[in-house]
Order: sequence, then C-alpha cells, then structure tokens
Amino acid sequence: MTTYACPKGHASTTDDFCDTCGARITGAAPVAPAAAPATPAVAGESCPHCGAPRAGTGRFCEDCGFDHNTGKIPVLAAPATVPAAAPAAAWTATIAADREYFEANAIEGVDFPAETHTRTVALPPPQIRIGRRSTSKGTDPEIDLADDDPGVSHSHALLTLSVDGVWLLSDLGSTNGTYLNDEPKPLTAGQTRTLADGDRVHVGAWTTITVHAPS
Repeated sequence: MTTYACPKGHASTTDDFCDTCGARITGAAPVAPAAAPATPAVAGESCPHCGAPRAGTGRFCEDCGFDHNTGKIPVLAAPATVPAAAPAAAWTATIAADREYFEANAIEGVDFPAETHTRTVALPPPQIRIGRRSTSKGTDPEIDLADDDPGVSHSHALLTLSVDGVWLLSDLGSTNGTYLNDEPKPLTAGQTRTLADGDRVHVGAWTTITVHAPS
C-alpha cells in the first residue's frame, strides 16, 4: 500500500490532507511500502547415497546412515567370535572282577573265574544301562556284562546324568541286587542314589564298577 508523509509525521493514505490529523500534505513523494523480510531459502539437499531428504544439518542420513561429513556409509564391526566351549570331559567307569565282593556275597554254585580282566569305559550322558545283552529279551545295554558275569540280570541297573551334572544310580529290579560301596543292603527296585568320584557299584556275582570323575 502507498502512503504519504504528513508534516506531523503521520503516514497518510491520501496525498492532500492527512487522514490521521487533517494537516495539508504538499509536495510529498509517496513512501514506498516496506519490503517484507525475505524468507531464507531452504536448501533442498538430499542424501547422495539413497536420495532421502537431509534433515537440517544432521550428520547422518536417517534412512541409510550415510555420513555427510566423511561421505561414507558407516560399517558396523562384526561381533567378536566367541570360541565354542570345549565339551565337558566325560566320566569313566572301570569294570573288574572283584574277589572280595564275590566272597562277601557268594552265590551258590558259582565259582570265581580263573582268568579276569579289567576294562575302562566312558560314561556318555544321559543314561548308561548295565546288564546283559539278549536278542530274545531285546536288551542291549551300554555296559554289557553277558561275557563277564552270569549273576548280572539282563536289565540290572541304570546310570543317569541329572540336570545338575551328577550321576545317579538306580536298580532296575535285578535278581542279585545292586550294592553301593560297602553298604550291607542292596538298593531296592527303583531306588536312586547319587554317585561321587571313586564310588563302587557292585552287581552280579563278582563285578565291581568304579566310577571316576573327569580329572
């Protein structure tokens, strides 16, 4: 809007008399309207990698992570490889003909063998069956004493590794019983006992199975 300077300092919209105070306006040139302040132009910068608009002066693109300072896409370092844990060492068991146990629990009509041998086997979890292999009865125990001891039942005893990492001994209703260490009475059918390093499990007529914890 064009205005005219009044002698009293008013800005009048008429060029003859001031429309504010009525003073006569003579020879006054119109006053150019003040220019509106210029609106700063917004830079239309976009990400050179993915084309997404840049948010202000942010360093990283919100879409792809492009670094406007370095001109590169940040690369995440690969997570450190954790070495696989070594498998826990296995317990073992030594199986032997035990004359002392045989004499303490002699079975009538059974003689102690003239030749004996000792063997050591691993005890892989979760279960180890002790007994005698039999095709007709469908038994195939991990510790097979078919050629070692005639007094062992086909399904004699069971070793089970608990969730706590402890081996447990259970009798499976054997004919001649399952004894632990020097205890005078055998385990009853289904009874379970905890085993420790060096414990001796007696089965059959003369077999002693000594369990060993990993060294």
